Amino acid sequence: MQNRWTLELEQKPDFDRAMDRIYAWFEQEVLDRPPVRFAAHNAGFSAPPRLRKTWPTIKDRWFDAEYQVDMYIESIRGRKFLAETFPVFSSNLGPEVYAAFFGSELEYKEVTSYSIPLVKEWEDMEKVRFDRNNPYFKKIDEINEIAFEKCPGKFMVAYTVLCPIIDCVAAWRDPQQLCMDMLLTPDKVKQLIKIASDPFNEIFDYYDAILKKHHQLSVSWMDIPSFGRMHIPACDFASMISPDQFDEFVLPTLQQEVKHMTHNVFHLDGKGVANHVDKILALPEINAIQWVQGVGDDQPIMQWVPFIKKIQAAGKSLVLDIQVHELEDFIGAMDPRGIMLCIPAEESIQPAIIKRIERW
Repeated sequence: MQNRWTLELEQKPDFDRAMDRIYAWFEQEVLDRPPVRFAAHNAGFSAPPRLRKTWPTIKDRWFDAEYQVDMYIESIRGRKFLAETFPVFSSNLGPEVYAAFFGSELEYKEVTSYSIPLVKEWEDMEKVRFDRNNPYFKKIDEINEIAFEKCPGKFMVAYTVLCPIIDCVAAWRDPQQLCMDMLLTPDKVKQLIKIASDPFNEIFDYYDAILKKHHQLSVSWMDIPSFGRMHIPACDFASMISPDQFDEFVLPTLQQEVKHMTHNVFHLDGKGVANHVDKILALPEINAIQWVQGVGDDQPIMQWVPFIKKIQAAGKSLVLDIQVHELEDFIGAMDPRGIMLCIPAEESIQPAIIKRIERW
């Protein structure tokens, strides 16, 4: 039995029971009902008047460590965290910050950031190295330290987004250029993959040790905690490559990446990445799939029920974003085993949703 402990959180008094449901879900089981998170992934929030500031640049706002933490504290003030919704703060410098740990510069926008390609010529590979004195790495440490000071009794602290392997290489090289590289200079691509993947366990363990030192669980941007090592492997770039290229450039390192972890929830972003789902499902270390069906014609969720059932039949759990109006049809079509629902719902109707899911 894995070592467990309790977090005393003012707004999450049922922490232990919620974790029981999460651990049943990891094993594609149902305790008393499937777990539910009352939030949409990537949901943001606006600064209240008292926290509004101005900065010389957008990057300066992102790098204002105290502001990041205070903004989160303000966002959870007075909220109820029902079901398996946890108050989790994650240090956020953008989805490609792992690439920045090796020397990339990030260009900041209002709600995200992008990596400026670092390897414009293959000779540039010589300067791509992980450095603990890197300003992005040190800024994440600064944000985390402030969060640890302010979190006791209020919220959990997560480690930052870590996207190694091919998504990191695409950030260094540029995605379109990397597609050409795979055809013309595959050996160079594999050298870059090795540079990205070799320090990954070291970086992950660094953050994991800090979290455990502060009595925290292992949790990242998906807000699903583990008492062990929780990881969210992903490969958004896979939407641009063939099955053979996935086997050659992605699968070997992905296999090593997930073996280091206690729990893995693969972020499957859209039908392009889903072309490789059979290879992903074959990895025994992957506990669950987060299915992101997309927008527009890829909505609503019901068109994906056969695909969801395929994942379920492969022995994997699922994380699914659905709308309140889709809930009844979805419950009628699906077995609840291994299903976690993420529902953007107002607090006033959350208790009724929980009761409905209890009858699933």
